[in-house]
Amino acid sequence: MPKFSAVELSKIEDRKGMAFQCPGCGCAHFVQINPKFSPCWQFNGDVERPTVSPSILVKTRWADEHKVCHSFVKDGQIQFLGDCTHALAGKTVEIPDWED
Repeated sequence: MPKFSAVELSKIEDRKGMAFQCPGCGCAHFVQINPKFSPCWQFNGDVERPTVSPSILVKTRWADEHKVCHSFVKDGQIQFLGDCTHALAGKTVEIPDWED
């Protein structure tokens, strides 16, 4: 099964991206891959063993709680960096299969 799924972020502007399920924060993360827009990530085109660069930094705020998920995606693995606020900070795990 694929780890990444193609996502159309906007039909009007041709914003295309890839999405994956993050086991650290339990949410889908999206990366823009159309170089006409910023920010834009490099994607190796492999949905089974995806690699994207640069790192992916997601910051959210729920009520008074601030959450951070910061990772590298390499060869189908998520390398969570030390500034993550979830339990997988500092760990490397396989990207879960994408379920529609």
